[in-house]
Amino acid sequence: MSNGAIRVGLSTSTIEPALTHGRLDGIGVYTNALLQGLSSLAVAADISQVQGFSFPHLSFRQGVAAAQCTVGRPMPHSFVVSSVIDSVTPKAIKHRLPMPVDVVHVTDYRIIRMNCPIVATLHDAIPLQYPEWCSPRLRQQKNWLQKKAAQKADHVIALSHFSVLELVKFFGINEQCITVVPCGVADEWLQAPAQDAIDATLAQHGLQPGYFLFVGTLQPRKNIERILMAYLGLPAEIRAVRQLVIVGRAGWQCDLLIKKILAAQQCGEHVVWLNSLSSGEQLRHVYKAAGVFVFPSLHEGFGIPVTEAFASGVPVITSNTTSLPEVSAGAALEVSPLSINEIGTAMLDLVRDEQLRARCIAAGLQRASQLTWRHTIEKTIEVYRSVL
Repeated sequence: MSNGAIRVGLSTSTIEPALTHGRLDGIGVYTNALLQGLSSLAVAADISQVQGFSFPHLSFRQGVAAAQCTVGRPMPHSFVVSSVIDSVTPKAIKHRLPMPVDVVHVTDYRIIRMNCPIVATLHDAIPLQYPEWCSPRLRQQKNWLQKKAAQKADHVIALSHFSVLELVKFFGINEQCITVVPCGVADEWLQAPAQDAIDATLAQHGLQPGYFLFVGTLQPRKNIERILMAYLGLPAEIRAVRQLVIVGRAGWQCDLLIKKILAAQQCGEHVVWLNSLSSGEQLRHVYKAAGVFVFPSLHEGFGIPVTEAFASGVPVITSNTTSLPEVSAGAALEVSPLSINEIGTAMLDLVRDEQLRARCIAAGLQRASQLTWRHTIEKTIEVYRSVL
């Protein structure tokens, strides 16, 4: 580091097209926002370099691993191999990035010993707290690896105060080494897309404006089955004019959910599953045309879709548990995620009570204006400087 300017290395494995197939989950959205935001604020924040680096998949074919990385420079080894090196070599031996940096920011659990300070964003402790919600493949080994990796960070960023408690309890991280930096939304989310573009997206996917919307990966903690059951319990006249639109790729332990979605469709219910929507612009269109956003997740470290719905001017239903009340700050209808009746009642209230809708929309837009990626980036840079 010279003249106060910082060289930042940012992990980009979660946004590599070859590794994600072009579909970004919440960590990918966060990572992409950091990469773009740090670059755009580089001059103002006295950052001389922002360089991405990615862990390729484990490959025994020379050249294949490096070819998988197009966003960041490829690391010499996959994360698995790098972790093995960490475990069998003395702690004094540290990895180097393909280029010199002053601080490394890792946006998920893929943390290895480095020759410079490490800032790590840890989103939650779900694999350790609720292992039954996660992929069973190598679950025990992955959980051990994640816990060991977390302890290699010099400083940790948590996305909510709720997450701090989890990180301390399940990862054994010193609370003094954790800073809360919430996520946000990009400026374009606060600007209405062109109506003809929205209409084209809706026509392409067979959608009618005013639908109930969910966005997220199909997995147990997202609570989509209860959303579906609440929707099917609504009066027939409501279901006849309002679709239930589920946007998200198939995750793990979702076979039964998919069968129920398909069964509802076969019974003539207006349930739409968009499992291949990879365009960020089209996603904005789908949000904007929604009547109600339904997100009663069982567990979230933050919940970026809630902020996206707020910014899109859509009234939101979310959970009264984990980090979600902290994120919504009273701008959403909060329900018990375990109560199908509460979810369904809130859905009905937001389509029948225009004054309630208007209050939720206004409060959501106000909350979205407080949660911007620019604020996230500025607070993150403060963390870098405090560590250095």
